[in-house]
Amino acid sequence: MKIAVIPARGGSKRIPRKNIKEFFGKPMIAWSLEAARSSGVFDRIIVSTDDAEIAEVAKAWGAEVPFSRPDALSNDYAGTTEVIAHATQWMLSQGVSVDAVCCIYATAPFIRGEDIRLGLDALQSGDWAYAFTVTDFAAPIFRSFRQTEKGGLEMFFPEHFATRSQDLPTALHDAGQFYWGRPSAWIEGLRIFGHQSTPLFIPRWRVQDIDTQEDWVRAEILAPGIVGQGEKHA
Repeated sequence: MKIAVIPARGGSKRIPRKNIKEFFGKPMIAWSLEAARSSGVFDRIIVSTDDAEIAEVAKAWGAEVPFSRPDALSNDYAGTTEVIAHATQWMLSQGVSVDAVCCIYATAPFIRGEDIRLGLDALQSGDWAYAFTVTDFAAPIFRSFRQTEKGGLEMFFPEHFATRSQDLPTALHDAGQFYWGRPSAWIEGLRIFGHQSTPLFIPRWRVQDIDTQEDWVRAEILAPGIVGQGEKHA
């Protein structure tokens, strides 16, 4: 079986209740659930939560909530890998044969079912532990700098001050949408950002991580131009 697991705890502090807060006409988590269903690749779609209200919303939008996430995996320090490993182990303990598990973030309103299918293809294209969405940085990170304690500036990579942008390597970052993984990779806690992972490229204009209120506002500004492009529910 291929399983989708959407982690959605109830204790978000920077944006209270962000997983079920209305976004562009529906609960935020509904965008991920609809994309998961539209991908057509999942045998089961599960939401891992510790919150009764989130569980009810998830069920209303077609997800299973077959267990309550343990308190130890519901605090501010619980890692995504551990949460997905718990869900994977729970499925296996029920006698379910699992060959791939996809972690889909609950706050990924621009996710598309088509990309989820392509991510599965990427995972199965070789001996990969993970396949996940990435995008490139908007500016060259090798010419980045920070402010010092005295108020001045210093480059992180001063050796590249005179290097032309087109001569610098392309730097990528996590697009924060979904992560396909082998059950053994999740359970063993293999690091996602490594040689055993393969990327699925997403254009920057379809990527918006939502951690702060500013992120939320930016996503609302972007949504009218993205929702309706390709798949309506993406």
